Amino acid sequence: MGANPYETGDIAVASEATPRYTVPGLTVQDAGRVIEVLQLRLHSLNDLHLTLKHVHWNVVGPHFIAVHEMLDPQVDRVRDMADDVAERLAALGGVAHGTPGALVEERTWKDYSVGRDDAIAHLGALDLVYTGVLQDLRAAIKTVGEIDPATEDLLIGQLRDLEQFQWFVRAHLETAGGTLSTAGASTETEAAEQSNEQ
Repeated sequence: MGANPYETGDIAVASEATPRYTVPGLTVQDAGRVIEVLQLRLHSLNDLHLTLKHVHWNVVGPHFIAVHEMLDPQVDRVRDMADDVAERLAALGGVAHGTPGALVEERTWKDYSVGRDDAIAHLGALDLVYTGVLQDLRAAIKTVGEIDPATEDLLIGQLRDLEQFQWFVRAHLETAGGTLSTAGASTETEAAEQSNEQ
């Protein structure tokens, strides 16, 4: 989903991210670092559930019903994840910014780029979306794991579910020989086109 804000391990805490109080056992400075990480996770999850609904509404072709119905449970779970992240952020003393404007202004990735298209093409694009979400989530887990095991535990549980959702997507894109049709694709459009060629 774009540039990885966690790569350096040096997350600059904005003054607004540092709470006035936090949970026992954490300093407000450490809580501020976790809050900043969680805010990006919240944006990622809100973006993901909207992207999944966009795909749900815009798939066509012979695989329509299978993909259409596969996505709703993913949407529901991702919405629950966003709620869990926002509530953890608030418990740490932060403010969960969940408005569309905050998401668009603060996200580090571009908007989903596939409109009405074949179900398999959308799944190819979603494979890349999930890859970006999962890479960023793993980096977030590494960052918060050094500070707060409770938040780390929350994110690890979400990682397992999101990896399973990507597996569901990839099952449609994998050949009998174990090759993904999206291999080597660097954009959603490219992955969508490659998926349709399989």
